[in-house]
Amino acid sequence: MKSFSLWLAALALPALVQAQTSPAKTKIKLKNVPAAGIAPHGPVPVPAQTADYVTTYAERYITQEHLRRDLSVLASDEYEGRETGTKGQKMAAAYISKQFAADSLVAPVTTNTANPYLQTFNLERSAWQPGGTITVGGKAYEWLKDFYAFGRSPFQQATAVQPVFVGYGIEQGTYSDYAGHDVKGKDLIMLLGEPRTTEGKSVLSPDGSATKWAVDFRAKAALAAQKGARSVFFVDFSPKADFGKLAARLTPRIMQPTIAAADQAGGRAPSFFVSPALGLKLLGTSDATIRSYETATAAARQPVATKVKPAKFSISAPQERSAVSTENVLGFLPGTDKKEEILVVSAHYDHLGIIGGQVYNGADDDGSGTVGMLSIAQAFTKAAHAGHGPRRSILFLANTGEEKGLLGSEYYTDHPVFPLASTITDLNIDMIGRTDDAHQGKADYVYVIGSDKLSSQLHAALIAANQQHGNLDLDYRFNDPNDPNRFYYRSDHYNFAKKGIPVAFFFNGVHADYHEASDEIAKIEFDKLEARARLVFYLAWDLANREARPVVDSNKP
Repeated sequence: MKSFSLWLAALALPALVQAQTSPAKTKIKLKNVPAAGIAPHGPVPVPAQTADYVTTYAERYITQEHLRRDLSVLASDEYEGRETGTKGQKMAAAYISKQFAADSLVAPVTTNTANPYLQTFNLERSAWQPGGTITVGGKAYEWLKDFYAFGRSPFQQATAVQPVFVGYGIEQGTYSDYAGHDVKGKDLIMLLGEPRTTEGKSVLSPDGSATKWAVDFRAKAALAAQKGARSVFFVDFSPKADFGKLAARLTPRIMQPTIAAADQAGGRAPSFFVSPALGLKLLGTSDATIRSYETATAAARQPVATKVKPAKFSISAPQERSAVSTENVLGFLPGTDKKEEILVVSAHYDHLGIIGGQVYNGADDDGSGTVGMLSIAQAFTKAAHAGHGPRRSILFLANTGEEKGLLGSEYYTDHPVFPLASTITDLNIDMIGRTDDAHQGKADYVYVIGSDKLSSQLHAALIAANQQHGNLDLDYRFNDPNDPNRFYYRSDHYNFAKKGIPVAFFFNGVHADYHEASDEIAKIEFDKLEARARLVFYLAWDLANREARPVVDSNKP
């Protein structure tokens, strides 16, 4: 089923003292000595009189050669897929911090005396255990055969449950499955998908196209959490659903240990998925009654009354939990006359690790963005060493835990090393090394998401930088607030946007290898990676050197 394929791809979508160092007070001096195992960035002479410095530094330092060199390390099997909290992730953090040191970037995390490039914090690792059961009507149903789950289990021991049926679990405009229900602390049963006409069109969108409710169960789980629900049980009664086949395919990912913030308040309700047969037992109803409910709801374009009366059941779904540490990597380039203002250039360096014995190297996601950021950092530091440093300071931020729920960027924005009030923009790079199906055979492009949502001046600066230097096709289709993919909410820039900081997210779109073991370096298009990374550099150069920071003058959804 298409909706399941999309959300599956998206899935596998703190206790330290806050560092309060401001850029003006940072006085760390580093020796420009390459660390062991890191190839030094050799000096490249720049003409004393160059009219267009930004082009000179882009062409000399943001190159396919440099991008390939770094990606060949980070996306190698030796780094074991860089999953948050694992050996491979820590190896990647060490590599990035050594590259920052080789470029003489300041290490700004003064609370970490062992390695002040690393902002360390704690998360929780959870692993589902075998033997879980759901017992209803005197019959026991089995873990991974009849049901599975994602999230943190509230059912470590056998627990009695009296569920509440909330239809599709949707609330949009005048449509609300929650009307008349107090679900605080309760366990919900809801249908996957959304109400559709007999022609298969959504009744919730003007043109009948699928909404976020149809393609992303996480939106429903997040709404349930907002309503105070303890857990959600999803069931898919669509004729094309094949629960057994899907459960078998998902089993390696389900049983893979997951990482999350120790406190998930405000996140998503734990999500359980049950087979149609078990779903009918839990709802105490028949397939014909469910079909009638679906048809009536679609016809009314509103939730309708139903005779469904959920049955009491008991559930045991144990997990093993343990604490785990992880690290953001920060490299800081002080500015000149406007050094109190900070531009952030970010990319996440974590990926999915090893699943079912296969290494998920994440060459595009987000090895491509990480090495793009490293090359941009190198270009800026070489410019600074030659006397052409930026007016504003720049923080190069390699985030951990993005694949686990944007955890690294969330931790940074909640525990900023530099004041968020002084942070002018975040330019976030996540997947810029491939071409998606929509652009095969067309001119080079990049999706830009969010550039106009908070600041029209940032958006104008992007267009000007591209016209002057890049001339890529800037595709804004995912800026649409009704886009069911919800990419604006799915990478690290969003945690800056939530704090009112203008953002621009650079992205090449998903492809057949997204979140698969086949996302390998051999498939990276380095010429396009180079062009897209240079565009980010051109925009960063303008933002770091213009007279005034981008004004926050809008708040688009």
